[in-house]
This record gives sequence, structure tokens and C-alpha cells, in this order.
Amino acid sequence: MVLLTILVTVMTLLVQFVKPEWVHSSVWQIIIFYFGVMLVSGQLIQFLLKQSKENSVAILMGATIIRFLASLIFVAICLFAKIDNKILFFANFFMIYLLYLLFDIYSLIANLRPHSK
Repeated sequence: MVLLTILVTVMTLLVQFVKPEWVHSSVWQIIIFYFGVMLVSGQLIQFLLKQSKENSVAILMGATIIRFLASLIFVAICLFAKIDNKILFFANFFMIYLLYLLFDIYSLIANLRPHSK
């Protein structure tokens, strides 16, 4: 997860260097938000999986839903807080959300693969 955040940060810096008009000024708040959400949910997943391994699919899906709801709340707060250029903010948020979602799906598939054998 830390590696993914570093990758997202490097990609953001690269885009900001090449096309600064494509990056919203709040992009760093978005990256910090996702890093925090993934860190907290990852720790929660590890704790719950130690408690009950047979509920691993439910735990992983529940964490995904919690991250999605946290993202919706974050977007709602930011969009109602008089942010400038809301379309650019939402586009940056959505791109970063998709990158973290791809990581989440990859992690889920990697964790479920040993259970299928």
C-alpha cells in the first residue's frame, strides 16, 4: 500500500510537471485521505482476519464497502465546501480512486486464489 501511494504521488508529480492545469490544488489532500483510509482499513482487515479466517471474503468485501462510503463522504464534504473547479477536483479524485480500487481488486484476487485450490 505504501508502494502504491508512492507510485500515485510520482504519477501526480509527473502530470503536474507536464500539464499543471490537469491537477487540482487539493490533489494532495486526496492522496493523504486515501493513504489514511487504506492504512486504517488494512489494519482492521488484518485484525479481523486473525480473529476469523473463515469469514475472509465477507471481511474483505466489508472493508471495500467501508472505503467506498468513506470516499463518498469525503467527496460530499469537499464539494459542498466551496472548492474551486469542482469538475477538475472530481476528475482527480476519481482517477486516484480507480488506482486504489485496482490495487484493492488485485489484493482481493491474490488473497482468494489460495482459497480456491
